[in-house]
Amino acid sequence: MIIFDIKRYAINDGPGIRTTIFFKGCPLRCVWCHNPESWTAEPQILFNKNKCIHCPRCVGNNADECPTTAREICGRNWTLDALIKEIEKERDIMQDSGGGVTLCGGEPLMHSEDALQLLKELGHRGLHRCVDTTLYAPAEIVREIAANCELLLVDLKLMDSELHRQYTGVGNELILDNIRLLCELDADFFIRIPLIEGVNTNETNIRQTIEFLSSLNWKRRTVNLLPYHDVGKDKHVRMGSKYNPKGYPLGAPSEETQQRCATAFTSAGFTAIIGG
Repeated sequence: MIIFDIKRYAINDGPGIRTTIFFKGCPLRCVWCHNPESWTAEPQILFNKNKCIHCPRCVGNNADECPTTAREICGRNWTLDALIKEIEKERDIMQDSGGGVTLCGGEPLMHSEDALQLLKELGHRGLHRCVDTTLYAPAEIVREIAANCELLLVDLKLMDSELHRQYTGVGNELILDNIRLLCELDADFFIRIPLIEGVNTNETNIRQTIEFLSSLNWKRRTVNLLPYHDVGKDKHVRMGSKYNPKGYPLGAPSEETQQRCATAFTSAGFTAIIGG
């Protein structure tokens, strides 16, 4: 399985203190993506020119020869045994805090066989399992993943499908259908909405989102509102690509906007949490 990062002591990827595993590869191309290095499913070389000392060791693009890590490989193959061994190092901290392991990306459902193999092994070992996902995957994969984890963190970016396609590269019909499916399965999930001024903080989108979520038989009814920031911009520089190449207006929501959105969800009977 291709993993591009392992984050220990994570506190925003589910309950407790967690180890988050980042799968490489994603079917979406969100303009604001925090992890654009996750888009391709293959290892790639990132270059940080500020670290480069212009030595000749990288001739042939061999990142392993770079003494300053100006060139680094993003994404490496892991065996299940090696990954479990790495995860087990933090078992006590995770379990003492009520935490566990979160699968993230990229999109872990894009690698369903590897993700299921890992989830099943974590289950055998008694570790809490969480999956952070766009739900852009066939229904049968969503069913299998939901049956092998305790919690899902589900991204819901926009309700208008054409706008969703404009900003992410795909429509949202499959995503909305899979959210409905999770409710039918009585799966436990949070909804996570990136709040981006100029994209989805307008009253129409917030109202449509509330109407959709209100139509569901959903026991958790918790919405995380995640204010936008442009952390992905520097990563594009290291990738040799351009952040937001079409120049869409993307902005961090004001405190007033954040509170307006939170109040709208709370008034509709949801638990709204800014951040987290």
